[in-house]
Amino acid sequence: MKINWNILKMVLLTVTLVVLYGFSNIRNQQNSISNLDIQFTDGNNLYLTNGMVNKLLIQNFHGYENMPKENLVLNTIENALEANKMVKNAQVYLTVDGNLTTKIAQRNPIGRVEGSSIYYLDDEGKRMPLSQNHSARVPVITGNVTDDSLKDLYMILNHINSDNFLHKNVIGIQVVKNQKYQLKFRTDNFVVSLGRAEALDEKFNKLKAFYVKGTKDKSLANFSKVSLEYNNQVVCTKI
Repeated sequence: MKINWNILKMVLLTVTLVVLYGFSNIRNQQNSISNLDIQFTDGNNLYLTNGMVNKLLIQNFHGYENMPKENLVLNTIENALEANKMVKNAQVYLTVDGNLTTKIAQRNPIGRVEGSSIYYLDDEGKRMPLSQNHSARVPVITGNVTDDSLKDLYMILNHINSDNFLHKNVIGIQVVKNQKYQLKFRTDNFVVSLGRAEALDEKFNKLKAFYVKGTKDKSLANFSKVSLEYNNQVVCTKI
């Protein structure tokens, strides 16, 4: 019987590669995690700290140090991090050199509600608890805040944050009866009556035009209330 040495060599080479790969994979799984690398995707760890993330991992998984890689369930760690009310989403993965890398996106508050309870409204329109580490500089919301008014406030705040003039000047929103809203400005004493949360582009354009004119003729200090509720006009109440 004639032996085909070329085929035999290919079989032996394949078997050797499979054995080496399996051995390497087993050794890699048995290696422990060498380091925890915590990254905040926006560059600022305002509401969470590295220590808080580390503590969370210790509480839920008895720490990461000396834990074999084969014992890690990355999806479970992600879910544990995302259960924290300051976290929008988390990604966890292992690097080839044994680092457990955690990328965390924090929630972003756009308004602070101060009513029967105090909390933030975030950029997804959801309630967000206050943080002991950082106080966000956002408009303060007062008055009769309900689930329905929160939807309106989310729309109003998005308009405010998308406009440089409004973002710079509006520091407060008052919820008044019949789901109407009033705005408080940073440097002016008058109240801006916005009315219901509708036709916001038109109303805010009227407000900016009024503000430009009032700044030019120095009349802004003469008013206690500026109403945007009427079509094609701004109605002012003098002091």
